Formats: sequence, C-alpha cells, structure tokens
Amino acid sequence: MAAARHSTLDFMLGAKADGEAILKGLQSIFQEQGMAESVHTWQDHGYLATYTNKNGSFANLRIYPHGLVLLDLQSYDSDAQGQQETDSLLNKVEEKMKELSQDSTGRVKRLPPIVRGGAIDRYWPTADGRLVEYDIDEVVYDEDSPYQNIKILHSKQFGNILILSGDVNLAESDLAYTRAIMGSGKEDYTGKDVLILGGGDGGILCEIVKLKPKMVTMARRARARRIFTTCHEWHKQCRQNTVKVDWTRAMKTKVLIEDCIPVLKRYAKEGREFDYVINDLTAVPISTSPEEDSTWEFLRLILDLSMKVLKQDGKYFTQGNCVNLTEALSLYEEQLGRLYCPVEFSKEIVCVPSYLELWVFYTVWKKAKP
Repeated sequence: MAAARHSTLDFMLGAKADGEAILKGLQSIFQEQGMAESVHTWQDHGYLATYTNKNGSFANLRIYPHGLVLLDLQSYDSDAQGQQETDSLLNKVEEKMKELSQDSTGRVKRLPPIVRGGAIDRYWPTADGRLVEYDIDEVVYDEDSPYQNIKILHSKQFGNILILSGDVNLAESDLAYTRAIMGSGKEDYTGKDVLILGGGDGGILCEIVKLKPKMVTMARRARARRIFTTCHEWHKQCRQNTVKVDWTRAMKTKVLIEDCIPVLKRYAKEGREFDYVINDLTAVPISTSPEEDSTWEFLRLILDLSMKVLKQDGKYFTQGNCVNLTEALSLYEEQLGRLYCPVEFSKEIVCVPSYLELWVFYTVWKKAKP
C-alpha cells in the first residue's frame, strides 16, 4: 500500500538570509525534476516558493529574513524508486544550501521522513506530548468496543503492544512496569490478601499468583472485559502459563466484573481489609487543575476508599506518570496529604521499555498510630 511521505530539511544560517540568492541557487534543482515554481514574497517576512510535479509530489520552500530556511517535500511513494528520487532531490538541496552558506556559521538538520496514510500507523505520543515512531510491522488486532478502540500492534523491539484509544498501555517487553507496581520485588506476598483495581490486561494478576498469596481479588469494569479477553488471546507476556487458568474458578483468585468504587464501598462497609491494594486504573492526570478535571475527583475517591480497606500495616501501590510531568506529580502528592487519614509515601522511577520515557510509581501507607 502506497503512502504519503513527508520529508523535511531545516537550515539555520548564521546571518540574515538572502532570499533571492537562495531561490536562484535552488531553482535548477527543481527544474531538473520538471517541477513548476510559484513564488510568494512579503516585504518583512521573506519568501514562500512552491514546486509542484506532474506525479503529485510537491515541495514548499520557506525562507525567513532572520536566516531560517525550511524545505518540506511531500510525495506519494509506491516503490523504492520513488523513495530514491525523493532522497536524491533532498541530497542535492542539502549540498546546494551548504554551498550557498559557506560564509556563515549556520547548521542544517535533516529529519527522518514521516509516512502518512500507510497500512500501519507507527506514530504514537508519549505522556508528555512527544511524538515517537515505533518499529511496528504488523497489526495483530484492531477493534472498536462500545467504550474505546483496542489495538495490539507488533513491534520488532517490544513485541506485542496494547494501545487503548491511542494511549500506549503495555508491551510484552514491559515486565518492569508490572514489577514496579507490585513493589519491585521487595514485598513478600506469601499468605497475603491482595486487591487489584483495574489490571484489565492481566499482567499483575499473572505475576501475583506466582508469589503464593492467600487470596487475590481483582475488580475491573465491565468495559474492560473485552481488553482482558483480547490480552488473554494475544498478549503473551500478560498471560504466560498461569493465565490459561479459568480465573473465576481458581482457588486463590476472584475476578469481579464491577466498577471498583462500589466494590471498595462495599468492602469498607463490611470491614474487609487487605494487605496490599494495587491500583492499575489510570495514571496521574496531566491536568494541573483538579477542580476542572473529573479524573482528579475519581483519583481522590479511589485513594480514600483504598485507605479504608487497607490494613494499618498494608501498602498501596500505583503508577504516577512520566517524570517530565512534574506539576501533575506534585499535585498528586498534595492530594496524599488531604486524605481522611494521614499517610506517608515513597516513589520510584522506572524505565518502562515501550514507553520510551521514565515512569514514576508510588507506594503509599498509613502513618503509624501514636
């Protein structure tokens, strides 16, 4: 399947740009490709030249007076030859621009091409808004549930990646995430009661049952049923050998297909307590205005209810967000000081491979009674 290929060259000249000289110097390169030229000028804002080809490709050359020169080339490449022609054109422009700027101390930056409209979407954003190109080579699964889009894409580096409505959730490479949200191997789960909130991909449940707990209860929304089933079928790391068990019949596990808030309220009313509560529902919201973001209200409610069902010496584990979202993380830590009971916390920074960014995980516990 052919796709649009968008290539970019950026030049930053060490002095003011001589727009006319640059246009004249590059003109022959585009003419050799049979591209028609159209030039627009502004007295104080430089030049914009557009070059169009009969095959549908075109280039925009933007020359700013202060010395910035941008070239964007878009082409519809259906074969290797078309890509070679595009690369050849870019090489010639780059060489010519270096020649034209010999007397300056400028720099040139050639960006990798962005492929749009291909059979496989490789571009997914990080939590802090950077666009990452993954080495995805196969669409393993793609379906719209009543609540969200569920994708599993295969990466040569990371294995199968679960993506929910455009958000990279977990990959086969990401056992570091699962271990971090369970306490990074520092906890003894033997004979303990564990409550998992969310965890629809099954990864935490898979790892927890290996550690011989007394009982593991997982509360996940009904909307997560399709995710759990999909991951059971496709996500190897999340299922391994233990996920082949029928969870609802396993002696040490109990899966509740309910929203976690009613479950937590019911357990609190009954006086049920757990040694560990693991919250894998949602990351710390990016918004720094909790009054305007319902996700913050949900997060605070979950925290309070979780503390009510946590034993005095128990621990609460959850993910935070990427380390670059410092304002949101600080605001989350402020919320920990506003719970119905006093708590203490620690945090750990872990590299989650497929996220391509460092991720913060929190451990929260009740303050010792005087």
